[in-house]
Amino acid sequence: MDLKSLYQEILNEHNLHPTHKGVTENATITLQGVNPSCGDNIYLQLKIDENGIITDGSFNGSGCAISQASVDMMLDNIIGQSKEEALRQAQLFMDMIQGKETDDSKIEELDEAASLKNIRTMPARVKCAVLGWRTMQDMLTKNQTSGSGSESHCDI
Repeated sequence: MDLKSLYQEILNEHNLHPTHKGVTENATITLQGVNPSCGDNIYLQLKIDENGIITDGSFNGSGCAISQASVDMMLDNIIGQSKEEALRQAQLFMDMIQGKETDDSKIEELDEAASLKNIRTMPARVKCAVLGWRTMQDMLTKNQTSGSGSESHCDI
């Protein structure tokens, strides 16, 4: 199996069988993320403990395969991590997508999310791939509160 086929298989698996699609009971933070250019719309929920560790998370909403798979992969990566580590991974993901980070040894830290590396060659799909990550960054840096009803628009 070639690398492109493997990446497509990873994307399809996360889109068709997402691990984290649903509702997080007693979420600490909830934020809506919207990609107005194509209609992707997610509600991201995180549960964060008193030590700043993301202990659980989920998403709901609708969108293309890339947006749905990307947010599921992101949650795989950040659950169990500190807010600071989640933000570091988000920045690494953004840098990878924008072509600012090309060191494969660093990109591998993103685990399956690294499979989205070539999205940068499809500019119309970049906003789809970063929607969940951008929403999570907004949640953690702007100290959103549960049930805030705020929206995060993806502008990169």
